[in-house]
Amino acid sequence: MINVIGLGYIGLPTALMMASHGVEVVGTDYNKELVATLNAGKTTFKEKGLDELFADAVKAGIKFTTEYQVTDTYIVSVPTPYDSFSKKIDACYVNAAVKEVMKVCPKGATVVIESTVSPGTIDKFVRPIIEENGFVIGKDLNLVHAPERIIPGNMVYELLHNNRTIGADDPEIGEKVKKYYASFCQGEIVVTDIKTAEMTKVVENTFRAVNIAFANELAKICRHDGMDVYEIIRICNMHPRVNILNPGPGVGGHCISVDPWFLVGDYPGLTKVIWESMKVNDSMPEFVLGRVSEIMEEKGDYLDPDTSLNREDSFLKYYQKKKKGTAYGVKLAFSLHGEKLPKGEFGVCHVYIPLPELKAFVDAITAEYAAIIGGERQLLLKLKELWFYMGALFILRKPGDTKDEAAERGADHYVRKLRMAGDMSEYRNAMRDLYANCTLGGRFQGT
Repeated sequence: MINVIGLGYIGLPTALMMASHGVEVVGTDYNKELVATLNAGKTTFKEKGLDELFADAVKAGIKFTTEYQVTDTYIVSVPTPYDSFSKKIDACYVNAAVKEVMKVCPKGATVVIESTVSPGTIDKFVRPIIEENGFVIGKDLNLVHAPERIIPGNMVYELLHNNRTIGADDPEIGEKVKKYYASFCQGEIVVTDIKTAEMTKVVENTFRAVNIAFANELAKICRHDGMDVYEIIRICNMHPRVNILNPGPGVGGHCISVDPWFLVGDYPGLTKVIWESMKVNDSMPEFVLGRVSEIMEEKGDYLDPDTSLNREDSFLKYYQKKKKGTAYGVKLAFSLHGEKLPKGEFGVCHVYIPLPELKAFVDAITAEYAAIIGGERQLLLKLKELWFYMGALFILRKPGDTKDEAAERGADHYVRKLRMAGDMSEYRNAMRDLYANCTLGGRFQGT
């Protein structure tokens, strides 16, 4: 029996796939509500083919629990974030899962780390924990790394068809684990050592990030000199050995936007190209939002103050109904955030602020906070992006709110959105004043 630890976007599909192909599986997650939902016969996120796979796995006898199981094989599939300052991996979730496994596992059990980790993570973090608890690696406990290789939106297909890498200290243990994955994987499965397996997964995503950054930087160059980047890419890609990607608003998802930083954090003196590539990709949201600002100023067309909005509609859907260039630009920027209009006791009224005043405010407050927080890049980017939140979205209002009350509520809402530590009172007050002096467009839609 295999105990899959972590039933998120990777762990759950993996558990379901193994169970539906004849492997006895128990899925474990500390989240009681998630486990209850699965035991009630419902999946916890939407994915093409996942519901059908879930039904097959349930018929095959898969079980879900919050308890770690006594068994001979564990697959750990938990998040692996990175420290935003040092860029090094934070292995706390992996460490915690391994510690829990050691409390119940029999002698000779195998722990398979499926979470993406930087090269050397298992040596630096996992092995010491095991040895500190008196386990002899290779005798009391076997270690394997089998990094996932699937993309949200196509998980089920890629679980079946993508090639896999199994890294193990002992090739025999690697071959044993390979058989479990071979129960469903139709791609090639390579057995190698653990550090090579760690490196290959990170390198795959870094390759993608660097190529995306090239396309994004090309877009900036072409924009600077008034050239059509898409026409240039189309012609260049006619060459048999050229395949330039299309530029975009940065990179999304967990893997490509995170994994390359593992290499930067571990090898800061050797990753100049990767470092610059990640900076280019991180700069694209601001670049795109800047283009939105330019389009709005060129068209001289802001949000229609006479337009009525319903609580249930997303702004993305709202702007899809609009044909003007300004609306299209705002829709493009909004898609970066994917927020919906709030429901419940709040109503919605969008904010109508002349862009020159808004930009002047944001530039001033950003400069002030650059000194306070030492120019920390990520926080400053969040501050700069607030012009879009404030200028094109909404503030929260309760029925009967005056404009001043709505401004107070809006200021509180966006300060919370920043998730910044420290005294935010001056910044909050500045936002409140901005809201109080703006025009609230549209008819109020209460609950």
